[in-house]
Amino acid sequence: MAPTSTPQTPFGRVLTAMVTPFTADGALDLDGAQRLATHLVDAGNDGLIVNGTTGESPTTSDAEKAQLVRAVVEAVGDRAHVIAGAGTNHTHHSVELARAAEKAGANGLLVVTPYYNKPPQEGLVRHFTAVADATGLPVMLYDIPGRSGVPIETETLVRLAEHPRIVANKDAKGDLCATSWAIARSGLAWYSGDDMLNLPQLAVGAVGFISVAGHFVAGDLRAMADAFLAGDTAKATAIHQKLLPVFTGLFRTQGVMTTKAALALQGLPAGPVRLPLVELTEQETEQLKRDLTAGGVQLG
Repeated sequence: MAPTSTPQTPFGRVLTAMVTPFTADGALDLDGAQRLATHLVDAGNDGLIVNGTTGESPTTSDAEKAQLVRAVVEAVGDRAHVIAGAGTNHTHHSVELARAAEKAGANGLLVVTPYYNKPPQEGLVRHFTAVADATGLPVMLYDIPGRSGVPIETETLVRLAEHPRIVANKDAKGDLCATSWAIARSGLAWYSGDDMLNLPQLAVGAVGFISVAGHFVAGDLRAMADAFLAGDTAKATAIHQKLLPVFTGLFRTQGVMTTKAALALQGLPAGPVRLPLVELTEQETEQLKRDLTAGGVQLG
């Protein structure tokens, strides 16, 4: 059973896109995943995204994905929403992943725009609808044209919002004009998928965040959201500005690489990345330390 939610915040307000811990030899580290998931919920996250891009889903097998969902659900129980990434650029495969995630105990699905094959908007409608029809789980769309090559247009979001199980959108489009119109017209619960735009997205109607920085600053993110929603924009802005070095540091290079390096610095489970990702250089690690320290993150 997932935590209490509302139509306005169906997955909570502060969620972290969780890395997938691996052992030193690159195998799935289920014990580490459970320990990390517990740590993140204890730190104030309402939910965890597993098998997303930050979870290195392109390099994990279908069996590993199911194992990871089961392990994280077992670790956090009803204290947090566990949202499973199920999107690929193959609709039938996405349906299979969605059903496997439901069977493994996920509370919801994150479904990214099909990437590389550049489908038209009608193809997106049919793809997302097929996945949403496949299970009884609520679905969050994931709009990230910088990775997928195709945006989900506002008219498409409006159409998809008519589906009873498509309830939210993770927005990493980086276009506040399009975001404003889509929020106003679709009625979907809106989650910022770009840490640097968390506060601006709140200003145009987002209800929360799916954050990479939430591995380290979930409490600050909640305080920022609470302050903004209470009308204390000065406090919200101050928190946003405090976190700028963290947001910048985690994305100076590829975000999974930096996040796993930072977790290792804190003594938390992470392990290596899988190729084609690589470990940070010594210089990159030193810069990351400076960035995180400037943003108030305590390192080991």
